[in-house]
Amino acid sequence: MDRIGAAIRPLELPEPGPPGPGDVLLEVRACGMGNWDAIIGTGGWDTGARPPMALGVEAAGLVAAVGAGAGHLRPGDPVTTHSLPAGSWAERFIATAEHVAPVPAGVPMTVAAALPVPALTADQALDALGVRPGETVLVHGAGGVTGGVLVRLAAHRGARVIATASRAERPRALGAAYVLDYREPDWPERVRAIGGVDAAVNAARSGSADAVRAVRDDGRLATITADLPRAERGIVLSDIVVVPDGARLARLVPLLTAGAIAVGASYPLAEAAAAMARLRQGTHGTAVVLEP
Repeated sequence: MDRIGAAIRPLELPEPGPPGPGDVLLEVRACGMGNWDAIIGTGGWDTGARPPMALGVEAAGLVAAVGAGAGHLRPGDPVTTHSLPAGSWAERFIATAEHVAPVPAGVPMTVAAALPVPALTADQALDALGVRPGETVLVHGAGGVTGGVLVRLAAHRGARVIATASRAERPRALGAAYVLDYREPDWPERVRAIGGVDAAVNAARSGSADAVRAVRDDGRLATITADLPRAERGIVLSDIVVVPDGARLARLVPLLTAGAIAVGASYPLAEAAAAMARLRQGTHGTAVVLEP
């Protein structure tokens, strides 16, 4: 974008310089994208980049060069990252070395690129809730990419997962014990009728007010959509904004690359505007990526 709020279009920007201390230069093979990129483009999330700029805060590729103090990274290493400032929709991207995680052999770069923001957001939300084995956890909006990752990770932590989605098959495959149709207005009362949930994560736009109705008194709710409801019934509320974390991402990649992230469409870099339009139309829980 050449200004905040402008249309997405191809831009010729200066080549990144050599990586500074603690940074790595990536040869980008695939770029992740999500609704957060639209928020960046309208000025709703200040990532530290300034127009004219490339969008994108997640990418997978090969390490091209490393700065001093970049740890164990070496040129040629396949990696994935969520790193700031924005700028990953490009052939080359400077990332902070501490934000980078290795990509295991055999994992497609498109899958690795779509993983960082959903994975980190979901794991950080579950940490904020303090989810423990045996607890019942609601994932509201489990049909989306991040919602599906939330189901997988909550189930991996030993929770009994109740999910809401318009389609039940994918949340069930990812570990949900029950799936309710969020289009039915009484679904929170149905959850309360079977005992309610200890904790809930809202991943549905403007969905926290519904999700909190399913939480037991003195329970916990986290939202990833910046729509915290009013406090009620002793429920502890958390508003989650994703934080880059390469060590955490490295732990999550092996858990999530086996079926938790599915890429539904890939576009060349020059067609980023069309890719964003596809994302807005809905992708039924699959990711959209760019490939330079």
